[in-house]
Amino acid sequence: MQEVLKDCKSRMKKAIATLEKEFSKLRTGRASTGLLDDVLVDYYGTLTPLNQLASISIPDSRTISIQPWDRNAFAGVEKAIMKSDLGLNPVNDGKVIRINIPPLTEERRKDLVKLAKKYSEDTKVAVRNVRRDANETLKKMKNSKELTEDDMHKGQDEVQKITDSFVEQADQVLAEKEKEIMEI
Repeated sequence: MQEVLKDCKSRMKKAIATLEKEFSKLRTGRASTGLLDDVLVDYYGTLTPLNQLASISIPDSRTISIQPWDRNAFAGVEKAIMKSDLGLNPVNDGKVIRINIPPLTEERRKDLVKLAKKYSEDTKVAVRNVRRDANETLKKMKNSKELTEDDMHKGQDEVQKITDSFVEQADQVLAEKEKEIMEI
């Protein structure tokens, strides 16, 4: 039974970690290197993650600075950022590529909050699916006489407590992101 609970916790932790990763890609009014995590640059015919071609830094709260290590990569980096669905315009001065993060409009903020809520709901569904799997495993163990009826019910109660704590955690992460998005 302990193995089932341990597996349950670890899978739910992964769901929350995935939610946090998704949230890091959501654009807020502030500059963040997480925005560029999924940008792939065509580098000598190979799609390469931007963070493997350049150093990315945040000189101030509204600017992302990208310094490619190879001079030949500048055009590709610029093109990849423009092609991405982030809606950002890179400025190349020959040494560094700068991206100014424009302030978000009220409408765009509301759309981002809706998207954040959708990500959060997807995470809760994933957590509940893990709960269902754990409960089914406990029932199978009871049917194969590995657990008594009472132990199965104790296990299911424990799985429910774990589920509740992870759903609450997803809500907290959402509340923080919502606050960050709505911040002007």
